[in-house]
Amino acid sequence: MRKPYMLNWIKQIYPKGLTEQVSRNMIGCIEQVSAIFIAAALAVANKKIGIHLNYKRKSNLAEMSSPYYDYPSNQNGFDPNSQEPTKIVDTFASSMRWEVVSSIVLGLVSTVAVVAIIYAIIDCLKKTGSAIPAYARIARDEIAGKSTKSEGPSPLSDQHVGIAVEPEFPLIRDSQVEFATMERFLSEMAREKPIRFSPQQIHGFTNGCSTILGSGAFGVVFKGDFPNRIPVAVKALSNHSNKKLEEQFMEEVGTMGRTYHANLARLYGFCFDPSMVALVYEYMENGSLNTILFNETREIEWEKLHEIAIGTAKGLAYLHEECQQRIIHYDIKPENILLDENLNPKVADFGLAKLCNRERSEVTLSGGRGTLGYSAPEVWRRNYPITHKCDVYSFGILLFEMIARRRHFDENVRESFQWLPRWVWDMYRNRELPVMLSLCGVEEKDKEKARRMSIVALLCIQHSPDARPLMSDVVKMLEGSMEIMREPENPFGYLESTRPNHAMETGSSGDMSSSISGTSGSQQSHSNHNLPGAVEIELACKY
Repeated sequence: MRKPYMLNWIKQIYPKGLTEQVSRNMIGCIEQVSAIFIAAALAVANKKIGIHLNYKRKSNLAEMSSPYYDYPSNQNGFDPNSQEPTKIVDTFASSMRWEVVSSIVLGLVSTVAVVAIIYAIIDCLKKTGSAIPAYARIARDEIAGKSTKSEGPSPLSDQHVGIAVEPEFPLIRDSQVEFATMERFLSEMAREKPIRFSPQQIHGFTNGCSTILGSGAFGVVFKGDFPNRIPVAVKALSNHSNKKLEEQFMEEVGTMGRTYHANLARLYGFCFDPSMVALVYEYMENGSLNTILFNETREIEWEKLHEIAIGTAKGLAYLHEECQQRIIHYDIKPENILLDENLNPKVADFGLAKLCNRERSEVTLSGGRGTLGYSAPEVWRRNYPITHKCDVYSFGILLFEMIARRRHFDENVRESFQWLPRWVWDMYRNRELPVMLSLCGVEEKDKEKARRMSIVALLCIQHSPDARPLMSDVVKMLEGSMEIMREPENPFGYLESTRPNHAMETGSSGDMSSSISGTSGSQQSHSNHNLPGAVEIELACKY
């Protein structure tokens, strides 16, 4: 009964953090360390007794060998058969009892210290992702073959999917979401992993899904509140009938749950049920970046735009270079950069692009990963390896839009200005970048930072992924702690056409259409606006 007791103890400490195997491994480690320290303590005590006895024996011999030693005689009552040596040993052993006790206590204290160290190590492993969260595991064989019945249809889904989650990973109890325990509940979420909610709890948070924040190809985003009025954004996925998609969903929850950064939107929890698949995010008061960037009535200091650019770059650098497993966003754009009450940026929907079916043999302009105009050229190539450098390209397009406060393509302006990246490159090549910045409304005091942003953006949109910088270097260059690593080359040198707007008429970024059709002069007609399935959900946007 010893191990089950310890298992229960560990589960009380980590109600949702550790798998059964990790718990048993932890118990085995504790037992081995305890045995080692107790044995060491006993050995130390035994050694001390031996040392003291040997010292006493040598002292007695030295005393008896002295010429001044007064040997006892029969007249003094000396008995040759006396048990005096035995009494001496017994007396000494009794005097050593505190030595033994102190050694054992030392061993026990050391064992407790080791347990505490293991406790801290496991907690660190949980936060970095080595100890896989139990809720991220699903019965894959049951997903492949079995199904469970749903009591009734959900307003968030018109399909019922059989999903079986292992019973050892229970839902969060309603009592844990009540006022009395809400603060503890939120502190545990901030310290550990996302929480698994039931559909009923999701309906309670969103007041019956009454307030819609936005919708898109993945589903609908609802405004909600926890019982203590902390606002949340609930993203309900509408199309979860694909078994592979469901499996990837849980894997993504496990990945996103192991990420925490000041510039990433916080994932509070999720719902994985036959009637509902949803994600619960923190709510962002100022909505998404596009609501400020492209709204002429919204004033924002250029310095704040520069800070937003750096914060966004830091969030991407964390996803690419600091997570235990690299996360590729696939869809960096203003709609996925959320702003809190202080206009601090937080990257949203990171990892959700992985939910797309990757087994498709073809990628079309209206499907696939990302959004037209922001996606790198290689994203639209068949069987071309995609790396994290595709996010660097998208970030470069975002920088252009932040500098000019307009979309990357605008057919309502003069032809040479329509495609923003090409216009910036032409002005840079002709050493007229200050003129371009003045036309974009950048004040003289901000032009140096804007010039640096423009050059970094040109480096980010290089045609070859290997020529694009790491996001950590992008952060340093934007902050000014690192010089521009090199002069950017022509990002559009591979294009045969000399008319960037003509290429834009066949796609949204010129280079994408040429990489799909094989020619830059393709006359296929694809609008840059309102493409079905090309727009992701805008998380927690306030309209």
